[in-house]
Amino acid sequence: MSGPCREVVTLQLGHYSNFVGTHWWNLQDASLSYGPEEPLGEIQSDVVFREGQTRGAHVTYTPRLIAMDLKGSLRTLRQEGSLYDAGKDMTAVTWEGSLLMHEESPPAKNSFLEDLEKLDKGEILTKADFSSSSKHSAAGSLSVDTVNSRLAQVQKAYRLEGNVKVWSDFLRIHLHPRTISVIHQYNHDGEANRLEAFGQGEALLQGSVLEELEDKLHFFVEECDYLQGFQVLCDMADGFAGLGSKVTEMLQDSYGGRGILTWGMAPVSHPNSTPMKDIYHLLNCTLATVELANHSSFFCPLTLRGGLGRRPSSPTTFPHLNYDPSLWFHSSAVLALALDALTVPYRLRNNSVPMAQVADTLAVSGRKVVAAYGAVPFPMMHGSSLPDALSACSDALPWKPLSACSEPGDSQCYGQWATFKGFEDQRLISSLAPGTEPPTPLHSLHSGEDVLSSYIRSFYPAAPLALQLVSTPSKLTPPFPQIFSQSLNSQGFLQSHSPPSGSPAVSSVPILTSLQSGPALGTWLSELHRGASSFDIRRVAPSFLSQGPELADYEEALEQLGLLARCYRDSSGGVTRSSSEEEDDD
Repeated sequence: MSGPCREVVTLQLGHYSNFVGTHWWNLQDASLSYGPEEPLGEIQSDVVFREGQTRGAHVTYTPRLIAMDLKGSLRTLRQEGSLYDAGKDMTAVTWEGSLLMHEESPPAKNSFLEDLEKLDKGEILTKADFSSSSKHSAAGSLSVDTVNSRLAQVQKAYRLEGNVKVWSDFLRIHLHPRTISVIHQYNHDGEANRLEAFGQGEALLQGSVLEELEDKLHFFVEECDYLQGFQVLCDMADGFAGLGSKVTEMLQDSYGGRGILTWGMAPVSHPNSTPMKDIYHLLNCTLATVELANHSSFFCPLTLRGGLGRRPSSPTTFPHLNYDPSLWFHSSAVLALALDALTVPYRLRNNSVPMAQVADTLAVSGRKVVAAYGAVPFPMMHGSSLPDALSACSDALPWKPLSACSEPGDSQCYGQWATFKGFEDQRLISSLAPGTEPPTPLHSLHSGEDVLSSYIRSFYPAAPLALQLVSTPSKLTPPFPQIFSQSLNSQGFLQSHSPPSGSPAVSSVPILTSLQSGPALGTWLSELHRGASSFDIRRVAPSFLSQGPELADYEEALEQLGLLARCYRDSSGGVTRSSSEEEDDD
């Protein structure tokens, strides 16, 4: 049932987290309803957005967000944003002598950002800019709906793969002036002053950085009526892992009882990587897993890498996606689509489940690390039914790993939360004529919830299961990359024949996701522990320890990781482990 809006504050810590977050916020913006005559959607946008006013009394709708990144990471985006821009004020200049001003040319904007700037200014765009003309509003500026529709007309024209350097290159929404925090002690680009080690990040949360974060948190939290908690996107492979551990610890201490759902982000590859940097990435991911799990309601790594070790297997592939794993612009888009579904339970208008309850359902008996899986998109034929789609996947589940954690092969699972989002007008049950024999047991069920539950329980017969079905799809608006195969129609459903050339781009997709806690995580955690323990850190990476943590703290974290892995033994007391893991215990 509908209840009060339970607000969520989002924190994005690190450059890749901001990549994923930018795609995620663009998806949320595309689903907003701006007109009072429009029906209320299934997703309650006020959970993550806040309403405000500019100095000119114009209503704003901005994310309840704190985004932290390094010096040089914004390019064309101003830290304070442009919503509250009052122009340059020179009244504070009291020097009466001569002034010599040096003005640096700003970075060039890509075609998408140029069009956004024109729309913000209310300029009439030429036919060269858009394939069809539109009219101005009576006020002489464009409404948000007009912006969305105009951008949709040129969706195929934006190919930003070669033009995206930072996450603000494809940000389509305005941010509140209190959103962005730039850490000036470290550089985003270059080889000098890089935030590469866990200890560097831990040491950051003090002084001005701490004061600024607390100020921003108080601003967003104090205007909430029913704060349910925080969703934290944190880079795992660099020094932001250490910063994230301190930030989540602060949230845990200051806002006890609120949900803290932490999503650890790791790209498939890093630019200009070296063997030593690969070791740093492994060590950072190891410590991040331990510390972020300790300080969160649950911790879920999100990555399309084949593993978090130095030699991962091939990146995750999806049958109906043609994405380039090496492009952060692509891989972050896939993760954002999955995250759009994974976060649905605590963002619903009706029958919403608080973050803390979602975590309690999955993180039981000290198992605070969970794994994510997703079918992006869910393979459903246009005009068919959910039983038809699931029956076609009777031999194997349709989702792929989103946490570098393999699917358990023994039907063991301690708890699971599945979300099916975006089925729109597709039928959730079979429409067989009376007297017709159902081709499968799924076709005889009478609700979509029963169909999906019965299907998942056929793979996990004894596991507790929570699930939610939401018809609203993830709407894809420019400049979301067109990474979908030709087998999909514009709504993201499978079609029996390839579309003709010039057909509309994919504008929405159905997604099926699952959050799981099970013995497979024990194997995953043990492999991470084994990788970090396979060398003497004092000899191989002494510089990592020179910036903290102390050797004793590092060894204690490794011990905690080993104990955490053992928590994921099955309920009978056995362990789903490889022979090499058993040797490690000897």
